[in-house]
Amino acid sequence: MIKIAIYGKGGIGKSTTTSNMAAALSHMGYTVMQIGCDPKSDSTRMLMEGRRIPTVLDLIRSRGDEVQLSDIVHKGYQGVLCAEAGGPTPGIGCAGRGIITAFEKLEELKAYEIYDPDIVLYDVLGDVVCGGFALPLRGGYADMVLIVTSGEMMSMYAAANIVQALNNFKIKGYARYGGLIVNRRNVDNEMELVQKLAQETAGKIIAVIPRASEIQQGEALGKTVMEACPDSEIAGCYRNLARRIIEECRYDRNNQFYGG
Repeated sequence: MIKIAIYGKGGIGKSTTTSNMAAALSHMGYTVMQIGCDPKSDSTRMLMEGRRIPTVLDLIRSRGDEVQLSDIVHKGYQGVLCAEAGGPTPGIGCAGRGIITAFEKLEELKAYEIYDPDIVLYDVLGDVVCGGFALPLRGGYADMVLIVTSGEMMSMYAAANIVQALNNFKIKGYARYGGLIVNRRNVDNEMELVQKLAQETAGKIIAVIPRASEIQQGEALGKTVMEACPDSEIAGCYRNLARRIIEECRYDRNNQFYGG
């Protein structure tokens, strides 16, 4: 089982990228689980035809110990397994706690043993890398971290902070830094800026996703590009991203083969 945490500043298109990547991987024959780790709880919406699924925190609050695995995990487009951690009541509690609670509940209910996914994708808010938001960085939860960024200053600032957090945790055997996914915003000198960021963070650019009207068209329908516009050029970009992910995951930090 390959476990990948996808981080990125809020609003950078991280959930769109993750959902399309999940769909593309599923088309390649992999069983994929996507876990939304953002209090907005909308990570999996485009895999569920625009429908928001119940969050782990909401289910625990309403049902307590009676929560079952089928309440938490829902099958979306192309069989992608979808779950949302959720967040606390606005203004009360720690948002990161939702991630911790969700992970604990999924383990308690033996989700990974029962569904046996080939690939688990954690879609994590990247503005904060403390508490529960840092949990997917830890060894045992994720093998690799990918960061979605553009050439916009605050997006790159968030990416640099995430890499710094990974470097701080390196001696503890946390997830390795896999590289950057560029979700283009067409700012001036965008690729040059992101190339510089990659060099400064000792990383690499895994894939470049151009701006495309099909993305918004799909979102309006509550669908990924892979479902709404499967023959489009941008769908091909997500397929290329999925292939690159598999290539990156074939060897761990000890250069030993693992994964599909």
